[in-house]
Amino acid sequence: MSEEFYRIKRLPPYVIAEVNAMRHAARRAGRDIIDLGMGNPDHPPPQHVIDKLCEVARKPDAHGYSQSKGIPGLRRAQANYYATRFGVELDPESEVVVTMGSKEGLSSMATAIIAPGDVVLAPSPSYPIHTFGFIIAGATIRSVPTTPDERYWKALDNAMAFTAPRPTVLVVNYPSNPTAETVDLDFYERLVDWARENKVWVLSDLAYSELYYDGKPTRSILEVPGAKDVAVEFTSMSKTYSMAGWRMGFAVGNPTLISALTRVKSYLDYGAFTPIQAAACAALNGPQDIVAENRERYQRRRDVMVESFGRAGWDIPVPPASMFAWAPLPPGFHNVGSLEFSKQLLEHAGVAVAAGVGYGEEGEGFVRIAMVENEQRIRQAARNVKKFLAEHGNS
Repeated sequence: MSEEFYRIKRLPPYVIAEVNAMRHAARRAGRDIIDLGMGNPDHPPPQHVIDKLCEVARKPDAHGYSQSKGIPGLRRAQANYYATRFGVELDPESEVVVTMGSKEGLSSMATAIIAPGDVVLAPSPSYPIHTFGFIIAGATIRSVPTTPDERYWKALDNAMAFTAPRPTVLVVNYPSNPTAETVDLDFYERLVDWARENKVWVLSDLAYSELYYDGKPTRSILEVPGAKDVAVEFTSMSKTYSMAGWRMGFAVGNPTLISALTRVKSYLDYGAFTPIQAAACAALNGPQDIVAENRERYQRRRDVMVESFGRAGWDIPVPPASMFAWAPLPPGFHNVGSLEFSKQLLEHAGVAVAAGVGYGEEGEGFVRIAMVENEQRIRQAARNVKKFLAEHGNS
């Protein structure tokens, strides 16, 4: 009996998992590994959010099926967030749906709107779900650059002129995972005009909406007048409120896309556990101290990382947003490749990073470094890196 299933054949080995397996093996062997690989927040959510989870979980009637599109109070809370943060008005009934994290939201949207053979424009390098969520749904991917310069616009125009069938969906992700690049409102205004002209849906992943630095808040595509005609935006509570494992996110925007996503989800799931949704309401509606605290914490870590790694002989470009730095391989390793470098760094320095090639062809030559350890541990990682570069840098 053949095990060559159609969709599995379309998926390459998950490169990121290879280094993860090495990290687990090293830890099982008792080694101290400084894990800067996975973007996993290392602080808990606010206490009042945990208290709300426990309070609602104690109610006898809180354990049945929930609403697939999200409980009304949570959809209202997300609409209020957009009104307060971006000045964007959303109808909680027709323009907001709760997802189990932005990753599930994107993959379910792909299931809802993609036909086999459809062409999707996705950035490279990009977070894997931005390509493979659509590949699993049967799409063909055409890559466009992640860096939002004139090359980006030329690539979009070329894709529309020379691709058959014409692309129907464009995925954007700013602040970018993995590159941490950001865009301003002028970029989104131009993008909305382009999408309207070319009849392309835009799916914007804004998972890092609140992790911006140096006093420069991120913008939403939905701030552009008329953006809801062509765009849906995905956000997540994972990083903003340190709720990664809770799997809480949202899709908001164009009612046609939101309706399609809601309908598909109604077949696939019964929604997140009601106490988790109630706790998410408490996070959005309650004190917002943690949002600023998380932002300040990651900015301090960023500054320590850039300074200490630089002194160790590895220059890290300063990320303007997100919880990641996107770093070119250090001197002496440019011909090794990002995966082999990541393996060597783990083996000889006890520092785990994510190989850039795991984020697409254009990620080769880079690694993604997550700021998920405290400042002391980041400085220790820099000391380990310095020793590693001195001993292995000419390999």
